[in-house]
This record gives sequence, C-alpha cells and structure tokens, in this order.
Amino acid sequence: MNNRIEIKKLTKHYETFFLDDVSFKVPKGYITGFIGPNGSGKTTTIKSILSLIHQYKGTILYNGQDICGENKSYVEDIGIVMDSTFLAKDWTIKNVERAMSVGYSNWDQHQFEDYLKVFEIDQTLKVKELSRGMNTKLMLAIAFSHQAKTLILDEPTSGLDPIIRDEFREILQAYVEDEEHTVLFSTHITQDLEAIADYIVFIQGGKIYFTGSVDDFLNRYVIVKAGLDEADTIEASAIIGSRQYHTRFEAMILREDLPKISDHWIVEKPTIDQIMVFHKRGNN
Repeated sequence: MNNRIEIKKLTKHYETFFLDDVSFKVPKGYITGFIGPNGSGKTTTIKSILSLIHQYKGTILYNGQDICGENKSYVEDIGIVMDSTFLAKDWTIKNVERAMSVGYSNWDQHQFEDYLKVFEIDQTLKVKELSRGMNTKLMLAIAFSHQAKTLILDEPTSGLDPIIRDEFREILQAYVEDEEHTVLFSTHITQDLEAIADYIVFIQGGKIYFTGSVDDFLNRYVIVKAGLDEADTIEASAIIGSRQYHTRFEAMILREDLPKISDHWIVEKPTIDQIMVFHKRGNN
C-alpha cells in the first residue's frame, strides 16, 4: 500500500508537553481519522507535517520524500481546512480568489467559481459574513481549486449542525473515490469518523496507542458490565479503564482478555468515543 504521509519517530519537546517518538502512516486514497484528547499532540503533529514547526526530531515523508529542506513545494499539494478560517475577515470572495491565484501555481479560477456555485456561496458576501458552514465549504473550494491531492482537516465540523456535517462527509467520500486523493481528518466528533473513515490513528499524551483500520480499532476492545458484587471477579491486569455506578461496574478490556471475566458479565462493542474515554480514565 502506498502512503501519502509517513511519520517516523517524530519527537518534539515543550515545557509542559512531550511528543514522544510518534510514528504512523496515512495511506494514499483513504480517509484517516486522527483522534485523541485535547493536548494529546494532534495539532503539533499536523503543524509539523505542514512545516509550521521545524525544530523536531524524526522524519516526515510526503509521497516518499523527506519534507526537510528548503523546497516546500509539496505544501501546494495539500488543502487545509481548520476549525476557523485562515482568511482575512474583511476580504470579499473576489479578494479570496485573487490571493489564492497568487499563492498557488495550480490555481484554477473557473473551477473555484464552479465550486462556489455548487456550495451555494454568495460571492457578494465578505468572509466575516459567511456562516461557519459556509466558511468550511469556502476552504474546501479553495483546496479543490488548487488541485490539492491531500486534505488535512483540523476540527472542520466543530460547531456545525448534523445536516451540514452529513453533507461535508459526502464531499470527503466523493473526494477519495478515485483513490488518488487522501484525507487526514483530526476531530473530536468521532461519529463522523465512524461514518466515513477507513483508518484510525489514536494519540494520547504525546504517544501513539493505535494505528490501523477502523474495524480493527473497534473490534480490539469490548465494554464489560456487571453488578458491583462481581467487580472483583475480573483480573485487574485486564482492565484498561473502568467506572463505577451505584449498582453496576463497567470496564473496557481487550477482546482477547474476554476469558478473564465471568460468563455473567454483559459484553458490548464500544464506540470510538468510549474507547477514548476509558483509555483516559485508565491513564489518570
């Protein structure tokens, strides 16, 4: 399998945070979800990929080429959609078009105008007058109009209503259909990833805990539940994270550790949200 992005032993030190030997791959032609709690290292990793952070240890490859060095032309191949726009708020859509035509050598004005029509973006408005959903669509239109082969998304659906999020997911699925385009999608709205992602990278506390397919991630763990009187029947070493209620106890364990619990326990498949929560509880 070809990889659009490959990160090897990425390490970055801050006074209060340590990105620790991070390694993972973003396969070409797929949507990869990048998940983890706030402060886990997602933004630092993304900024490193975009050459916005330079002083780090490790290697980052884009299409097999090391991004270190003076040649940053690979960045033109990447479309960026963040939780807030990077455009000047007083710009008109025409100002946006002019700026992008200067910034990107592959800029296609006609394609941009076509996407504005498809996304129903009113060209008479200024950036600050666009809704959050329209701003997200505008950034997608920019990415598509400079022929970006890779989208890097950092919380792009935060604050959007379910209808706009569903439309956004459909756009991403269509984008990767030709298997030439790639998406790295960092988000806390894990329902979006369960709906469209092919792969998951799970980072917490600056360390990678999992990288692989979404199915493997969801099938790796189980949630087990029982009454409080049975809580001590499970081997403590098998528990990744747990919580206790007035009448019941529940824990997350690896599926391979199921033989370590009683037949009386209820077993459920977790969501991505639950996996993150129980991992966090186990590390507190």
